[in-house]
Amino acid sequence: MASHDFHALTLAEVAPLTDEAVTLAFDLPQDLSEDFRFTPGQYLTLRADIDGQEVRRSYSICSPVGSAQLRVGIKRLDGGRFSTFANSLKAGDQIEVMPPQGRFTAPLGGANHYLLLAAGSGITPMMSIAASVLENEPDSQVTLLFGNRSTASIMFREQLEDLKDRYMTRFTVMHVLARERQELELFNGRLNGDKLTTLKERGLLELSDYSAAYICGPAAMIEECADWLAGQGMDKAKIKTELFTPAPGSAAKAAAVAVAVDPNAEATAIQVMIDGSTRLFDQRPGENYLDAAKRNGVSVPYSCANGMCATCRCQVVEGEAEMKQNFSLEDWEVDSGFLLSCQLVPKSKNLVLDYDAL
Repeated sequence: MASHDFHALTLAEVAPLTDEAVTLAFDLPQDLSEDFRFTPGQYLTLRADIDGQEVRRSYSICSPVGSAQLRVGIKRLDGGRFSTFANSLKAGDQIEVMPPQGRFTAPLGGANHYLLLAAGSGITPMMSIAASVLENEPDSQVTLLFGNRSTASIMFREQLEDLKDRYMTRFTVMHVLARERQELELFNGRLNGDKLTTLKERGLLELSDYSAAYICGPAAMIEECADWLAGQGMDKAKIKTELFTPAPGSAAKAAAVAVAVDPNAEATAIQVMIDGSTRLFDQRPGENYLDAAKRNGVSVPYSCANGMCATCRCQVVEGEAEMKQNFSLEDWEVDSGFLLSCQLVPKSKNLVLDYDAL
């Protein structure tokens, strides 16, 4: 299991991708190489002090396995504190980084044909998956459908062209643009179920060929494309999704639990097992779990704090609890007692949580 400790890594390079995005390349000391070993598709959690407040964000690794540097791609968002901060960084700066996490992965080995569906910054994990598979699996193929507003907004455009030139017979890229007209009408519009239907009818998608499909982008795009693939008969176990930002009203596994606070309720005694050690603290009625841990000086893993990334995944060993919302855990995990602790609502006086459970 990956460590939840943060390490100060030095930036080797901050390179522009578009007017709105950059890549951060980290130098990796030899003594941390094992801690930061990753599977294509995983992400890093970055932590920084911004205007006197600790801010954490998770960003997908975009470099291939075996790369000399560890890279992430960051697109600046309107009002995004960390993404705005990241665009001001320069080589030589240090950022605290947690070792790789995440289950949106493509383990290497064998002969595969992966279908990758990405929109906007959803391309970042796909870069690692595509490059790693093509470089390490000589009998594998990758087909990428990439949706953007315009050519100028395409992240990693040059890198994708380089991959295409190197693996001409094994790597297929199709760009779908929503606000810029292309010569072929087929590739204008949005990447959604209707577009996939058209591409299939034109013979550009052959679902029986694909070992698995990976989908990353806005919630609505993920839901529609995943439903379309399942409706076409693809095994749901082969459809992998990674959500960066939920859309308002998204139905993607959100529990949306209304939390009623009893003013006469007692605090919950919480015991957490993490990285082989045990810590104790109390959570007051109506108090946020992460705030309670911080108030008691207990460090617990988290990143997005919105129920999306699963960095804070743990298992309830004793007691009862529920989640306010869930965008990342599978049904089997919830049935097995796992939850996202950033969304935790205690339902018993005592609670034992195991972060080391697999």
